Amino acid sequence: MPVLNDVSNVRNAVDSILAQSYSGPFDITIAVGPSIDGTLELVEDLARTDDRIHVIVNEVGSTPSGLNLAIRASSHPVVVRVDAHSILPVDYTRIAVETMERTGADNVGGIMDARGTTPFERAVALAYTTKVGLGGSAFHVGGGEGPAETVYLGVFRRTALERVGLFDEDIKRGQDWELNLRIRESGGLIWFTPDLRVTYRPRANLSRLARQMLSTGLWRGELARRFPSATGIRYLIPPAMVVGVALGLILGLIGVVQAIAGATPWLLVGFVVPLVYALFVVAAYVVYARGARTRGRFLVVLPCIHVSWGTGFVLGYLSLTRNIAAHTGR
Repeated sequence: MPVLNDVSNVRNAVDSILAQSYSGPFDITIAVGPSIDGTLELVEDLARTDDRIHVIVNEVGSTPSGLNLAIRASSHPVVVRVDAHSILPVDYTRIAVETMERTGADNVGGIMDARGTTPFERAVALAYTTKVGLGGSAFHVGGGEGPAETVYLGVFRRTALERVGLFDEDIKRGQDWELNLRIRESGGLIWFTPDLRVTYRPRANLSRLARQMLSTGLWRGELARRFPSATGIRYLIPPAMVVGVALGLILGLIGVVQAIAGATPWLLVGFVVPLVYALFVVAAYVVYARGARTRGRFLVVLPCIHVSWGTGFVLGYLSLTRNIAAHTGR
Protein backbone atom coordinates (compact mmCIF):
# COMPACT_ATOMS: atom_id res chain seq x y z
CA MET A 1 0.00 0.00 0.00
CA PRO A 2 1.46 3.39 -1.03
CA VAL A 3 0.32 6.24 1.24
CA LEU A 4 0.83 9.99 1.15
CA ASN A 5 -0.98 12.48 3.39
CA ASP A 6 -3.96 10.18 3.97
CA VAL A 7 -4.25 9.92 7.74
CA SER A 8 -8.07 9.99 7.61
CA ASN A 9 -8.37 6.84 5.46
CA VAL A 10 -5.37 4.58 5.99
CA ARG A 11 -6.49 3.03 9.30
CA ASN A 12 -9.73 1.73 7.76
CA ALA A 13 -7.81 0.35 4.79
CA VAL A 14 -5.36 -1.49 7.07
CA ASP A 15 -8.17 -2.82 9.27
CA SER A 16 -9.86 -4.27 6.18
CA ILE A 17 -6.64 -6.13 5.28
CA LEU A 18 -6.18 -7.54 8.76
CA ALA A 19 -9.78 -8.80 8.67
CA GLN A 20 -9.20 -10.93 5.53
CA SER A 21 -10.56 -14.48 5.68
CA TYR A 22 -7.63 -15.76 3.61
CA SER A 23 -6.17 -18.83 5.35
CA GLY A 24 -2.58 -18.50 4.16
CA PRO A 25 0.18 -16.33 5.63
CA PHE A 26 0.28 -12.67 4.66
CA ASP A 27 1.82 -9.41 5.70
CA ILE A 28 1.23 -5.73 4.95
CA THR A 29 3.92 -3.46 3.56
CA ILE A 30 3.08 0.24 3.67
CA ALA A 31 5.27 2.66 1.70
CA VAL A 32 4.81 6.12 3.20
CA GLY A 33 5.65 9.21 1.18
CA PRO A 34 6.77 12.50 2.76
CA SER A 35 3.55 13.32 4.63
CA ILE A 36 2.78 16.30 6.82
CA ASP A 37 -0.58 15.20 8.27
CA GLY A 38 0.57 12.51 10.72
CA THR A 39 0.27 9.56 8.30
CA LEU A 40 3.75 8.22 9.09
CA GLU A 41 3.17 8.39 12.83
CA LEU A 42 -0.17 6.62 12.47
CA VAL A 43 1.11 3.68 10.40
CA GLU A 44 4.17 3.30 12.65
CA ASP A 45 1.77 3.05 15.58
CA LEU A 46 -0.23 0.40 13.70
CA ALA A 47 2.98 -1.54 13.02
CA ARG A 48 3.81 -1.61 16.73
CA THR A 49 0.49 -3.32 17.45
CA ASP A 50 0.79 -6.05 14.77
CA ASP A 51 4.05 -7.62 13.59
CA ARG A 52 2.51 -8.38 10.19
CA ILE A 53 2.56 -4.65 9.37
CA HIS A 54 5.81 -3.26 7.97
CA VAL A 55 6.47 0.41 7.21
CA ILE A 56 9.04 1.67 4.71
CA VAL A 57 9.85 5.21 3.65
CA ASN A 58 9.03 6.28 0.10
CA GLU A 59 11.25 9.34 -0.29
CA VAL A 60 10.11 10.00 -3.86
CA GLY A 61 6.50 10.07 -2.73
CA SER A 62 4.91 8.87 -5.98
CA THR A 63 2.49 5.95 -6.20
CA PRO A 64 4.59 3.74 -8.53
CA SER A 65 7.72 4.36 -6.47
CA GLY A 66 5.89 3.35 -3.31
CA LEU A 67 4.43 0.26 -4.98
CA ASN A 68 7.81 -0.91 -6.23
CA LEU A 69 9.47 -0.34 -2.84
CA ALA A 70 6.71 -2.30 -1.10
CA ILE A 71 6.84 -5.15 -3.63
CA ARG A 72 10.62 -5.47 -3.32
CA ALA A 73 10.38 -5.39 0.48
CA SER A 74 7.84 -8.23 0.54
CA SER A 75 8.36 -11.89 -0.32
CA HIS A 76 5.09 -13.80 -0.80
CA PRO A 77 4.26 -15.22 -4.27
CA VAL A 78 1.02 -13.21 -4.54
CA VAL A 79 1.01 -9.40 -4.37
CA VAL A 80 -2.26 -7.64 -3.45
CA ARG A 81 -2.27 -3.97 -4.29
CA VAL A 82 -4.29 -1.85 -1.86
CA ASP A 83 -5.07 1.87 -2.01
CA ALA A 84 -5.41 3.97 1.14
CA HIS A 85 -8.86 5.09 -0.10
CA SER A 86 -10.07 1.50 -0.46
CA ILE A 87 -11.68 -0.94 1.94
CA LEU A 88 -11.39 -4.64 1.09
CA PRO A 89 -14.29 -7.02 1.78
CA VAL A 90 -13.26 -9.88 4.09
CA ASP A 91 -13.23 -12.49 1.30
CA TYR A 92 -11.34 -10.32 -1.23
CA THR A 93 -7.97 -12.09 -1.10
CA ARG A 94 -9.47 -15.57 -0.92
CA ILE A 95 -11.67 -15.02 -3.98
CA ALA A 96 -8.84 -13.37 -5.91
CA VAL A 97 -6.38 -16.22 -5.27
CA GLU A 98 -9.00 -18.86 -6.08
CA THR A 99 -9.81 -17.01 -9.34
CA MET A 100 -6.11 -16.74 -10.18
CA GLU A 101 -5.64 -20.50 -9.69
CA ARG A 102 -8.79 -21.30 -11.70
CA THR A 103 -8.03 -19.06 -14.68
CA GLY A 104 -4.22 -18.99 -14.73
CA ALA A 105 -4.36 -15.18 -14.77
CA ASP A 106 -1.36 -13.04 -13.87
CA ASN A 107 -3.56 -10.29 -12.44
CA VAL A 108 -7.09 -10.49 -11.06
CA GLY A 109 -9.26 -7.52 -10.17
CA GLY A 110 -12.84 -6.43 -9.76
CA ILE A 111 -15.09 -3.44 -9.23
CA MET A 112 -14.14 -0.09 -7.73
CA ASP A 113 -17.28 0.30 -5.65
CA ALA A 114 -17.32 4.05 -4.98
CA ARG A 115 -19.29 4.95 -1.85
CA GLY A 116 -19.48 8.34 -0.21
CA THR A 117 -20.32 9.35 3.34
CA THR A 118 -21.20 13.01 2.64
CA PRO A 119 -23.68 14.34 0.04
CA PHE A 120 -20.80 15.55 -2.14
CA GLU A 121 -18.95 12.22 -1.95
CA ARG A 122 -22.16 10.38 -2.79
CA ALA A 123 -22.60 12.57 -5.87
CA VAL A 124 -19.05 11.73 -6.96
CA ALA A 125 -19.70 8.03 -6.32
CA LEU A 126 -22.84 8.21 -8.47
CA ALA A 127 -20.87 9.79 -11.31
CA TYR A 128 -18.12 7.16 -11.00
CA THR A 129 -20.57 4.27 -11.27
CA THR A 130 -22.47 5.49 -14.34
CA LYS A 131 -21.38 5.22 -17.96
CA VAL A 132 -21.52 9.00 -18.38
CA GLY A 133 -19.02 9.59 -15.58
CA LEU A 134 -15.73 7.79 -16.19
CA GLY A 135 -16.37 6.05 -19.49
CA GLY A 136 -18.17 2.88 -18.48
CA SER A 137 -15.20 0.59 -17.79
CA ALA A 138 -16.22 -2.74 -16.26
CA PHE A 139 -14.33 -1.99 -13.05
CA HIS A 140 -16.52 1.10 -12.59
CA VAL A 141 -19.96 -0.11 -13.71
CA GLY A 142 -19.62 -3.90 -13.56
CA GLY A 143 -19.91 -6.58 -16.22
CA GLY A 144 -19.33 -10.25 -16.90
CA GLU A 145 -16.27 -12.18 -15.80
CA GLY A 146 -13.49 -12.56 -18.35
CA PRO A 147 -10.23 -11.25 -19.84
CA ALA A 148 -9.78 -7.49 -19.48
CA GLU A 149 -7.61 -4.63 -20.63
CA THR A 150 -7.02 -3.53 -17.06
CA VAL A 151 -8.59 -3.91 -13.62
CA TYR A 152 -8.90 -1.84 -10.45
CA LEU A 153 -5.94 -2.29 -8.07
CA GLY A 154 -5.12 -5.94 -8.82
CA VAL A 155 -3.92 -9.18 -7.25
CA PHE A 156 -0.74 -10.19 -9.05
CA ARG A 157 1.51 -13.18 -9.41
CA ARG A 158 4.92 -11.97 -8.24
CA THR A 159 6.53 -13.84 -11.14
CA ALA A 160 4.49 -11.74 -13.61
CA LEU A 161 5.55 -8.48 -11.95
CA GLU A 162 9.19 -9.54 -12.00
CA ARG A 163 8.88 -10.68 -15.62
CA VAL A 164 7.87 -7.22 -16.84
CA GLY A 165 9.98 -5.18 -14.43
CA LEU A 166 7.37 -3.91 -11.92
CA PHE A 167 5.68 -0.49 -12.26
CA ASP A 168 7.11 2.24 -14.49
CA GLU A 169 8.10 4.95 -12.02
CA ASP A 170 8.06 7.62 -14.73
CA ILE A 171 4.27 7.23 -14.96
CA LYS A 172 2.68 8.88 -11.93
CA ARG A 173 -0.93 8.00 -12.78
CA GLY A 174 -2.34 5.33 -15.03
CA GLN A 175 0.57 3.09 -14.05
CA ASP A 176 -1.85 0.16 -13.56
CA TRP A 177 -3.04 0.36 -17.16
CA GLU A 178 0.51 0.58 -18.51
CA LEU A 179 1.70 -2.33 -16.34
CA ASN A 180 -1.23 -4.47 -17.44
CA LEU A 181 -0.44 -3.61 -21.05
CA ARG A 182 3.10 -4.96 -20.60
CA ILE A 183 1.79 -8.08 -18.87
CA ARG A 184 -0.60 -8.74 -21.76
CA GLU A 185 2.11 -8.09 -24.34
CA SER A 186 4.32 -10.63 -22.55
CA GLY A 187 1.61 -13.28 -22.95
CA GLY A 188 -0.04 -12.85 -19.55
CA LEU A 189 -3.74 -12.73 -18.78
CA ILE A 190 -5.57 -9.92 -16.97
CA TRP A 191 -8.86 -11.16 -15.51
CA PHE A 192 -11.89 -9.19 -14.35
CA THR A 193 -14.45 -10.69 -11.99
CA PRO A 194 -17.45 -8.88 -10.52
CA ASP A 195 -17.12 -11.13 -7.47
CA LEU A 196 -14.45 -8.73 -6.22
CA ARG A 197 -15.78 -5.38 -5.04
CA VAL A 198 -13.55 -2.88 -3.28
CA THR A 199 -15.17 0.02 -1.45
CA TYR A 200 -13.58 3.29 -2.57
CA ARG A 201 -13.91 6.66 -0.83
CA PRO A 202 -14.16 9.54 -3.36
CA ARG A 203 -12.51 12.93 -2.90
CA ALA A 204 -14.26 15.04 -0.30
CA ASN A 205 -14.69 18.37 -2.11
CA LEU A 206 -14.74 19.98 -5.53
CA SER A 207 -11.16 21.27 -5.52
CA ARG A 208 -9.71 17.88 -4.57
CA LEU A 209 -11.85 16.16 -7.19
CA ALA A 210 -10.74 18.65 -9.86
CA ARG A 211 -7.06 18.16 -8.97
CA GLN A 212 -7.45 14.39 -9.04
CA MET A 213 -9.22 14.41 -12.41
CA LEU A 214 -6.78 16.90 -13.95
CA SER A 215 -3.80 14.81 -12.86
CA THR A 216 -5.43 11.58 -14.06
CA GLY A 217 -6.26 13.19 -17.40
CA LEU A 218 -2.72 14.53 -17.77
CA TRP A 219 -1.24 11.07 -17.50
CA ARG A 220 -3.93 9.47 -19.65
CA GLY A 221 -3.01 11.96 -22.37
CA GLU A 222 0.65 11.08 -21.91
CA LEU A 223 -0.17 7.37 -22.22
CA ALA A 224 -2.28 8.01 -25.33
CA ARG A 225 0.69 9.78 -26.90
CA ARG A 226 3.05 6.94 -25.98
CA PHE A 227 0.69 4.08 -26.89
CA PRO A 228 -1.71 5.39 -29.56
CA SER A 229 -2.72 1.95 -30.84
CA ALA A 230 -3.76 0.84 -27.34
CA THR A 231 -5.92 3.91 -26.62
CA GLY A 232 -9.64 3.21 -26.88
CA ILE A 233 -12.21 5.65 -28.25
CA ARG A 234 -13.73 6.28 -24.81
CA TYR A 235 -10.53 8.03 -23.72
CA LEU A 236 -10.88 10.55 -26.56
CA ILE A 237 -14.43 11.71 -25.84
CA PRO A 238 -13.74 14.06 -22.86
CA PRO A 239 -10.84 15.90 -24.58
CA ALA A 240 -12.92 16.22 -27.76
CA MET A 241 -15.71 17.71 -25.66
CA VAL A 242 -13.37 20.19 -23.96
CA VAL A 243 -11.86 21.34 -27.26
CA GLY A 244 -15.29 21.56 -28.90
CA VAL A 245 -16.85 23.55 -26.05
CA ALA A 246 -13.86 25.90 -25.84
CA LEU A 247 -13.89 26.59 -29.58
CA GLY A 248 -17.67 26.95 -29.55
CA LEU A 249 -17.54 29.55 -26.77
CA ILE A 250 -14.79 31.49 -28.54
CA LEU A 251 -16.67 31.50 -31.83
CA GLY A 252 -19.92 32.38 -30.09
CA LEU A 253 -18.32 35.35 -28.33
CA ILE A 254 -16.91 36.53 -31.63
CA GLY A 255 -20.47 36.26 -32.96
CA VAL A 256 -21.63 38.56 -30.14
CA VAL A 257 -18.99 41.09 -31.23
CA GLN A 258 -20.25 40.76 -34.82
CA ALA A 259 -23.78 41.51 -33.66
CA ILE A 260 -22.65 44.56 -31.69
CA ALA A 261 -20.68 45.79 -34.69
CA GLY A 262 -23.74 45.46 -36.93
CA ALA A 263 -22.35 42.58 -38.99
CA THR A 264 -24.16 39.31 -39.61
CA PRO A 265 -23.54 37.34 -36.38
CA TRP A 266 -23.17 33.97 -38.05
CA LEU A 267 -20.51 32.85 -35.56
CA LEU A 268 -23.17 32.76 -32.84
CA VAL A 269 -23.68 29.20 -34.10
CA GLY A 270 -20.61 28.33 -32.00
CA PHE A 271 -22.78 28.46 -28.89
CA VAL A 272 -24.52 25.31 -30.16
CA VAL A 273 -21.60 23.14 -28.95
CA PRO A 274 -21.63 24.17 -25.27
CA LEU A 275 -25.44 24.11 -25.40
CA VAL A 276 -25.36 20.50 -26.59
CA TYR A 277 -22.99 19.58 -23.77
CA ALA A 278 -25.21 21.34 -21.23
CA LEU A 279 -28.20 19.36 -22.52
CA PHE A 280 -26.14 16.17 -22.20
CA VAL A 281 -25.43 16.95 -18.53
CA VAL A 282 -29.10 17.66 -17.90
CA ALA A 283 -30.07 14.41 -19.63
CA ALA A 284 -27.56 12.50 -17.49
CA TYR A 285 -29.07 14.14 -14.43
CA VAL A 286 -32.57 13.07 -15.46
CA VAL A 287 -31.52 9.49 -16.17
CA TYR A 288 -29.18 8.84 -13.25
CA ALA A 289 -29.69 11.41 -10.52
CA ARG A 290 -33.36 12.37 -10.53
CA GLY A 291 -34.77 11.57 -7.13
CA ALA A 292 -31.33 11.07 -5.56
CA ARG A 293 -30.59 13.18 -2.50
CA THR A 294 -27.32 14.24 -4.15
CA ARG A 295 -28.92 15.34 -7.41
CA GLY A 296 -28.01 19.03 -7.11
CA ARG A 297 -24.34 18.26 -6.53
CA PHE A 298 -24.37 15.78 -9.42
CA LEU A 299 -24.94 18.71 -11.81
CA VAL A 300 -21.64 20.20 -10.58
CA VAL A 301 -19.65 17.00 -10.13
CA LEU A 302 -20.22 15.61 -13.63
CA PRO A 303 -18.89 18.68 -15.54
CA CYS A 304 -16.00 18.91 -13.05
CA ILE A 305 -14.96 15.35 -13.91
CA HIS A 306 -15.36 15.82 -17.66
CA VAL A 307 -13.72 19.25 -17.94
CA SER A 308 -10.82 18.53 -15.55
CA TRP A 309 -10.08 15.11 -17.05
CA GLY A 310 -10.48 16.31 -20.64
CA THR A 311 -8.31 19.39 -20.09
CA GLY A 312 -5.65 17.26 -18.46
CA PHE A 313 -5.73 14.82 -21.38
CA VAL A 314 -5.12 17.62 -23.92
CA LEU A 315 -2.23 19.04 -21.89
CA GLY A 316 -0.74 15.59 -21.32
CA TYR A 317 -1.01 14.66 -24.97
CA LEU A 318 0.85 17.86 -25.82
CA SER A 319 3.73 16.62 -23.63
CA LEU A 320 3.13 19.09 -20.79
CA THR A 321 2.70 16.29 -18.23
CA ARG A 322 5.96 16.65 -16.36
CA ASN A 323 5.60 20.40 -15.96
CA ILE A 324 2.05 20.34 -14.58
CA ALA A 325 1.48 17.05 -12.78
CA ALA A 326 3.71 17.96 -9.86
CA HIS A 327 1.21 20.68 -8.92
CA THR A 328 -1.93 18.53 -9.19
CA GLY A 329 -1.27 15.63 -6.82
CA ARG A 330 0.38 12.24 -7.08
